[in-house]
Amino acid sequence: MIENTPKLFIPGPTEVDDRVRLMMAQRVIGHRTSEMSDLYGGIVEKLQKFFNTKHYAMVFTSSGSGVMEGTIRNLAERYVLHGACGAFSKRWYEMSLANGKDADLVWADWGKAVKPEMIGEAMDKKKYELLAQIHNETSTGVRNPTDEIAKIAHENGTLIAIDTVSSLGGDMINIDNYDVVIASSQKALALPPGLAVAFVSEDAMERSKNMQNKGYYFDFVRMLNRFNKSQQHPTTPAVPLLYAMDAQLDLMLKEGLQARYERHLKMRDIVHRWVKKRGFELFAEKGYESVTVTTVKNTLGISVKNLNNELIKRGMMLSNGYGELKEKTFRIAHMGQIQPGDILALLDSIDEILEAKGVY
Repeated sequence: MIENTPKLFIPGPTEVDDRVRLMMAQRVIGHRTSEMSDLYGGIVEKLQKFFNTKHYAMVFTSSGSGVMEGTIRNLAERYVLHGACGAFSKRWYEMSLANGKDADLVWADWGKAVKPEMIGEAMDKKKYELLAQIHNETSTGVRNPTDEIAKIAHENGTLIAIDTVSSLGGDMINIDNYDVVIASSQKALALPPGLAVAFVSEDAMERSKNMQNKGYYFDFVRMLNRFNKSQQHPTTPAVPLLYAMDAQLDLMLKEGLQARYERHLKMRDIVHRWVKKRGFELFAEKGYESVTVTTVKNTLGISVKNLNNELIKRGMMLSNGYGELKEKTFRIAHMGQIQPGDILALLDSIDEILEAKGVY
C-alpha cells in the first residue's frame, strides 16, 4: 500500500472523494444481471440529467483516447479535419492518420486558440465528413471557442466531435451543440482512471449505422443496441469503476451544474490573480483561458522540478510543462472535487518555498 500520497493538483488523475473511492470495494456483480442493468441504466440517466442533454450517453471501459479513435471510425469514411493547439489535440490528428483517413490539420501555435475563421477557411477549400476539435487543451491551458466553431461545421454539413477530456464536469458545455462529446473519468469528473464517456447525437448515430469498417469495441450502434435491449454493455465493463461513477454522479447532482461551474471559475480566478501578483504570466492567449487548468509561463526561471519535489514533501503535487514546454511552464489543475481552500493552501505553500529560495 502506498502511504502519504500527495494531494493532486495535476490535470489528471485528480482527487477522488473517499465516499466514491470506497464504493469500488463492493462485491462485483455479474455483467448480465438485473443489478447491472439498474446500475448502468441509472448512470446513463444521471449523465443525461446532470448535463441536461437528450444525446445518447455511453460509458466505455477505456481512456478518452479510445473513444476519440472510435469516433473517427464511427463518423468518417475518409475526410477528417482537426483543429489543434497543443499536444493532445495533435494526437487526435495522428489517430486519424493511423486509421488511414485523409486528415488535415488546422494548427494554432502553442498557447493560442483555434479560431472559427481558421476552421471556416479550411472548410471553404474542402468538404469534410467530420471535424474533430478540442475544447480544452490540457498541455497549454487553452479553451477553444467550440460553440462558434460548431456552427461553422454544421453550416458546411460536417459533423463535429469535441474533446472535453479535461473540461467536462468543470466547465459549462452545451452538449446538444455537438454531435459527439468525449470525456475521461480521471479529470474534472473526479473519478479514478479507466472510464470514458461519449455523448452521441441522433445525426452521429445515423452516420455510424451506415459506416463500414468501424471496428467492434467502440461501435456506437452496437453500444446503443445492447443498451436498448438490456441497459447493459456489449462486453464486460469495469464494474467497480461504474460503482464509483454512480456515486460521483450523485455528488455532482447534489452540487448542481451551475454551482459546480461557478466553483471552478472561482478556483481559476484565484490562480490567475496569484500568477499576476507573483510576476509569472499566463501561457494561454488572453480571452481563451481554461476554466479547469492554468498553464503558467515560467517567467521567473524557477526549477519546476525542484518546486514540485518540495511540494511533494508537503503533501501536494502540481504538473511540469508538457513535452517541449517542460520547465518553460508549469500547470495547476483546479478541477474535480478540489475546493477553493485547497487551491489557496497550494499557492501559500508555493510562496513559502519560493520565498525561502529568494525567488521573491
